Amino acid sequence: MSKIPFFIGPCMLESLDLAREVASTLREDLKDFESEIDVTFKGSFDKANRSSGDTKRGPGIDEGLKIMETIKEEFGFKTLTDFHTPDQAAVVGKVVDVLQVPAFLCRQTDMIIAGAEACKASGGILKVKKGQFLSPSDAGNIVEKAKTILPLEQILLTERGTSFGYNTLVVDMSGFQTMKSFGVKVIHDATHCVQRPGGLGTSTGGMREAIVPLAKAAIAAGADGIFMEAHPNPEKALSDAATQMPLKDVKKIVGQLIKIKKCVDEL
Repeated sequence: MSKIPFFIGPCMLESLDLAREVASTLREDLKDFESEIDVTFKGSFDKANRSSGDTKRGPGIDEGLKIMETIKEEFGFKTLTDFHTPDQAAVVGKVVDVLQVPAFLCRQTDMIIAGAEACKASGGILKVKKGQFLSPSDAGNIVEKAKTILPLEQILLTERGTSFGYNTLVVDMSGFQTMKSFGVKVIHDATHCVQRPGGLGTSTGGMREAIVPLAKAAIAAGADGIFMEAHPNPEKALSDAATQMPLKDVKKIVGQLIKIKKCVDEL
């Protein structure tokens, strides 16, 4: 079995202390799985897509990238963060290993091209979240744009659910095979897919209890890896409080997903 890619960390880079706590816990708790998983630390410097304009967004690009540099230096993790405008791509690409295009921006050609060019320059990975408004087959257009600049192995698609009604997201498990048919690896976004966007009025709700069952189903359905947000105290998180996993539970979940992936590969 090849190593399973996991992208784990807090939703927002609330502080350097929080990032260090999460990274330290991940390094210790997941050390027994080093031969089976490839962990990238994730964190967002700007949560630009918020239900309310009054909620915190993060430390900003300068401070956020300093935090990511520190995590890479102190813990040896590869890092991932979002970028939100084409002109941010080159700056972010010089610091992190994986550049992520947010779901609502996945059809913006300038974002895809800028991200791909930044990854070409740095040797990084371009990870694009399939928007909630796209079918799995529509994601092929994303790959077509990116592969004019990058080889397929430097492109990842991410499934985070599709909206079929008010405040709901649904993951079409057959979509993993559809998106993999474009020649790229596909990552399941285990925590955002259980969101209820705007479900609490001025903030997003969610069903944390559905994270693990859906992640297991996704691996069984062919997902190549897992994106998962985790926080030491999710209820007090400054963003996505309803859907981040308790940091203490990550080790158990990762162990379960490894077992399922092994079974799938043996079939």
